[in-house]
Amino acid sequence: QVQLVESGGGSVQAGGSLRLTCKISGYSWRGYHIGWFRQAPGKKREGVADVYLSDRSTDYRRTTYADSVKGRFTLSVEVSENTMYLQMNNLKYEDAGVYYCAAGGLNLWEEDRYSFWGQGTQVTVST
Repeated sequence: QVQLVESGGGSVQAGGSLRLTCKISGYSWRGYHIGWFRQAPGKKREGVADVYLSDRSTDYRRTTYADSVKGRFTLSVEVSENTMYLQMNNLKYEDAGVYYCAAGGLNLWEEDRYSFWGQGTQVTVST
């Protein structure tokens, strides 16, 4: 049974930082994408960042970021600890929303192709 559990959300002032954590269990990390998505009130859920870990080479991974977060957010993984992180720096008001981690996808732009989702963690950014 695959489970994804997010944590680390909270309230922060614009310009501040947060680090989100996603613990993934029961899932084979390689061969598919895992990533972060977010949904602001009244808006469609959107991809933030994802990573592909090759099932043919343990050294190969490819990380993709949405243009809106490039240079500010960093996705990292600790496969041995079944954990994915999202370091968010220089947060902006428009970064607020519920952040979800997801696994089993094909790319960041097709969220409906992701098979497994966490319950989400709230990020609030005040000006």
